[in-house]
Amino acid sequence: MANIIPVTDFDAPQLDVYARLTENQLLNRAEPEKGIFIAESPLVIGRALDAGCVPLSFLTDQEHLQAQAAELIARCPDVPVYTAPFAVLTRLTGFALTRGTLCAMRRPRQPSAARICSLSRRIAVLENVMNPTNVGAIFRSAAALSMDAVLLAPDCSNPLYRRAIRVSMGTVFQIPWAFWDGEEDWFTAGPSLLRRLGFTTAAMALREDSVSIGDPRLKTAEKLAVILGSEGEGLRSATIDACDYTVRIPMACGVDSLNVAAASAVAFWELTKQP
Repeated sequence: MANIIPVTDFDAPQLDVYARLTENQLLNRAEPEKGIFIAESPLVIGRALDAGCVPLSFLTDQEHLQAQAAELIARCPDVPVYTAPFAVLTRLTGFALTRGTLCAMRRPRQPSAARICSLSRRIAVLENVMNPTNVGAIFRSAAALSMDAVLLAPDCSNPLYRRAIRVSMGTVFQIPWAFWDGEEDWFTAGPSLLRRLGFTTAAMALREDSVSIGDPRLKTAEKLAVILGSEGEGLRSATIDACDYTVRIPMACGVDSLNVAAASAVAFWELTKQP
């Protein structure tokens, strides 16, 4: 039987995860094994459950108890379900709960970067991509366009921030990913270490010596790491210099580049096609 708990006290500590804790507090760097993330919408929550994520509680408006949230709640009969009218939850969370249901979940342990690299032929590598919206969009494109995994440099936004999860449509639970955790620092040796692991490295950047995204050498590489940089400044010069190829997407109409999320979709589509 579902454990339904009406919301009557806005200050109840059980609701802190939804209304008062910041993303960094949820992340809990001091005790990462106690970290929490918030999944939003039945689709995203379902994908997180399918991936083995452990739910701690639900927050849903009363209308969804017997509708969209019903199947999820049935899968987790012992998990507390906090509920109230839509207007009350909007006051509590500070935004309209348009997707009806939130779920607080324990952050799963991620595989090591080395493990991901050993099992992958095509990986996306993100450096200094700080906008959670772009991180989420890149994950969605990576999952949809047959990339095997995503590797993030330490300065990237966390894929389990609420906005990144929402924009990814839950694909952060479907494609393997990890933050760089090698013995050597990414910023001094990242591309070189990827090469040692068997990857051809392709930096997405605008340079005079860049090759077109359609270059056949990229498609025929046995293992390929597509490295994408920040929304504004792009990749660091040191990273570009250390890569095997600098790669550009041909532009028209005087446009010099695409947003990093849009560029990732074009690159993944082109580079995962069969030669």
